[in-house]
Amino acid sequence: MRREMLLFEEAGPKNTELTLEAARRRAEELDIRHLVVATSTGATMLKALDVCADTEIQIVGVTLLAGYWQVYGAPDAAMVKTARERGALVLTATHTLMGNVEAAIRDKFGGLPPVEIIAHTYYTFCQGMKVAVEVATGAADAGLVPTDREIIAVAGTSSGCDTAIVMQAACSNRFFDTSIREIIAMPR
Repeated sequence: MRREMLLFEEAGPKNTELTLEAARRRAEELDIRHLVVATSTGATMLKALDVCADTEIQIVGVTLLAGYWQVYGAPDAAMVKTARERGALVLTATHTLMGNVEAAIRDKFGGLPPVEIIAHTYYTFCQGMKVAVEVATGAADAGLVPTDREIIAVAGTSSGCDTAIVMQAACSNRFFDTSIREIIAMPR
């Protein structure tokens, strides 16, 4: 099989539209019905809804856990309401790989929890790769995406999105059943 992959010269939100369009195309080619989107305020989720407006693709927006709102900003209530009215499923979830109880242990006592080794391994690709896996895992934990079929997960660096992957998600208690099948887009 041969296929194209988007590689962006620079990471960041300027790649959002191209990433979402590429994710939509690949979802249609593979008959994938779930697109999981990392979203802080809800803006990226609304853009995903626009890009996928005339499709059967279910948008699942995953926001940051409340403990990070003071750093990255809380979800915008109006954007989340609009997204829900347009059919998106919205989840606020603990980060599976960073930001959980192990992070609290690290912050209080030092050391590197084993789960953060996994997170930093994904970071060797890019920040969006780690976040895409996290939001897909959170959505699987909440029962919002299937774990027996492929989905597409979209995330980014700081804001917007610049990374999209085809994957089979797994719940956190079966994390090592996660399978990344394709990289659709990512920064170099």
